[in-house]
Amino acid sequence: MKVRIIAISLAAILPATVVAAPAEKPATACPATPVLPPELADWSRDASSKTIYAYGDDLGADWSALGAARTALPLHKFESLRYGVAPERKPDVHKFGGMIPIEVKKAGRLIVALDAGAWIDLVRDGAAVKSVTHGHGPACSGIRKMVEFDVTQGRYQLQIVNAPTASIHAMAVLRD
Repeated sequence: MKVRIIAISLAAILPATVVAAPAEKPATACPATPVLPPELADWSRDASSKTIYAYGDDLGADWSALGAARTALPLHKFESLRYGVAPERKPDVHKFGGMIPIEVKKAGRLIVALDAGAWIDLVRDGAAVKSVTHGHGPACSGIRKMVEFDVTQGRYQLQIVNAPTASIHAMAVLRD
C-alpha cells in the first residue's frame, strides 16, 4: 500500500509533459546523374587499380597512377602497411589504408576526391606536401571528401590512412 501511495504522490508532483518528436528534414531527391563541375566530370567514369601496402621497391613505374576517373582501390589492414612517410594522422589498427602513385604532368592545383572519410597525405621526395584546402564534394555526387594541393610536375605518392572499409573510390585531377 505504501508503494502505491508513493507512486501516486510522485505522479502528482511531476508535471505531465508531452514531448513532440523533432520534425525530420525532408529527404533531398538526388538526380540520377548528378551535375558535377568540369574538373570532376570523370567521377562518373569507373576504373579500378591496386594499392601499395609496403613502401620501397614497390614504387617502380609499373604501378598504375591514380588518375581522373573514379577508381576503386582495395585497401589493407594497418598491420600490413609500411608507409613511406609517417602519416600525419595516427593510423587506427581497426581501419584500412594503402598508397598509390599520382603522376603530375604540369604544375597546378591537384584535387584528390574520396567517396569515404579517410585521412590522406600527399608525399613527394620523402616529405608530405601541405594541403591548401579541403571540404566535401557537390551534393548528391558521392564525393565525401576533397583535398587540394599545389603541385609541380613529377611523381607523388598518395597515402590513404584510416579508411572505414577495405576499399575506397578515389580520383586525382589537376584543375585547369
